[in-house]
Amino acid sequence: MQRILIAGGYGIVGTAIARHLRRLSQDSEIVLAGRNPDNGAALARELGHASTMYLDAAALDGGAIDLQGVDLVISALYDPANALIDAAIAQGAAHIGITTKADDVAPGAALALASPPKRPVVLLGHCCAGAVGAVARSAAEDFSKVDSIAIAALFDPRDAVGPMTAADPEALISRALIRQHGVWSWANGMEHPRTVRLSDAEELPAFPTGLLDAPGLAAVTGAANIRLDLMQGDSLGTREGGRASSDAYIDIEGTLKSGSAAKRRVVMSDPNGVANLTALGVLLAAERVLGLDGEAPAAGGLSMPETLLAADQATTRLKQWGVRVIAA
Repeated sequence: MQRILIAGGYGIVGTAIARHLRRLSQDSEIVLAGRNPDNGAALARELGHASTMYLDAAALDGGAIDLQGVDLVISALYDPANALIDAAIAQGAAHIGITTKADDVAPGAALALASPPKRPVVLLGHCCAGAVGAVARSAAEDFSKVDSIAIAALFDPRDAVGPMTAADPEALISRALIRQHGVWSWANGMEHPRTVRLSDAEELPAFPTGLLDAPGLAAVTGAANIRLDLMQGDSLGTREGGRASSDAYIDIEGTLKSGSAAKRRVVMSDPNGVANLTALGVLLAAERVLGLDGEAPAAGGLSMPETLLAADQATTRLKQWGVRVIAA
């Protein structure tokens, strides 16, 4: 029996993660942790074999967090002192963190190099916890050489998100990481917009971010030009008369394995919104880390979804969970 602690486990994203984990594994014990554990009591009853605990990551250091018996920590909240990563490495638990952005990586990476984790520590500060990047990597596998990857994630104001997610876009855009002609640069995203064509009749401005998709995709594709942007507008779900969806427009340019130059677009859309798609990204990582996919649990060490997950398998899994992937 495995014990999974979700920090921020009864927030909007944390709740989605917990419910998906319960569907994936009926036997796992789930601990919902946060500063107001009473707020998670109803969810714990709904899940069954679940409990709540008090945790204020911002007020603790790693030595003050007891992870006795915990197999996996999922951090669905900001951990500014890396307290949860520190505790997981020190006490031998696996860790998945969805809020560590590109400019936050150094402390955790340095610790992992100095004290190699016995179980996986997964940096998942990607768009929708790596779900979007998995589809981009799968689409890129048709190319022998990738020159450019440009991803635009659309946020629909009608899509319900928690206060942490609502505050994220401004912080992400104010310090963006872009690769142009093989050169990395940090920039104020508001000063580097691009126009994204959604259809023949609609375009939206999009602004680059500091998420980990850009360096992760560069590492596995070698593309000299990479950026991941955020934009706001009506999602496919809204335009089709339903609830707001979480959409991403993935444009890839390069040379196909056939030898011809090509431009490809793939559109992915989760009809259940951004919190759900983020939870599915976490679920992909969690089932690989714990071996819930039928394979042996992942080996210890520092990981990203680009090194942890096979792109085609992850994309297939997302489709099984209801995510649409459309070749445009």
